[in-house]
Amino acid sequence: EVQLQASGGGLVQAGESLRLSCAASGFSFDDAAIGWFRQVPGKEREGLSCISSSDGMTYYTNSVKGRFTISSDNAKNTVYLQMNSLKPEDTGVYYCAVDSRTRYCGATVTVGDPLKGPTIRWYEYNYWGQGTLVTVSS
Repeated sequence: EVQLQASGGGLVQAGESLRLSCAASGFSFDDAAIGWFRQVPGKEREGLSCISSSDGMTYYTNSVKGRFTISSDNAKNTVYLQMNSLKPEDTGVYYCAVDSRTRYCGATVTVGDPLKGPTIRWYEYNYWGQGTLVTVSS
C-alpha cells in the first residue's frame, strides 16, 4: 500500500522559510515521479515542483522558481520542499503526490506558457498524501 505523509507546514511571516517533508512507503522510490502541489480554496490545484527520484531531474512552476527547492533522500524515501522568501500568496494546503507509472517527472509536465512556466499536471499523479497547511502572514 502506497502511503505518503506530508509534514512541516505552519504559520510564518512573509520572508521567512519552511521545509516540508514527504515520507513515502509502499513503492519503489527510484521508479516514480514525486511532486509538490498547492491547493487554495476556490482555485485549481497547482503543481509547484516535481522530481524524478531516479535521476534527480526537477521542474518548477514560475511562481516558486528561485524560492523553492525540491530534493529527495532516496535512502530515507523522503522528498523535501525547501521554501524560502515566502509570500502571503504562498498560503495554502501543500500536498505531496506520486506518479508511480513513470520514473520521470518530465512526463507529467507541459511546457507552454513562458510567463507561467512548466505546468505540472496534478491529475497525472495517482497517490496523494494528506496535505499540510502553510500560512504566510504579511
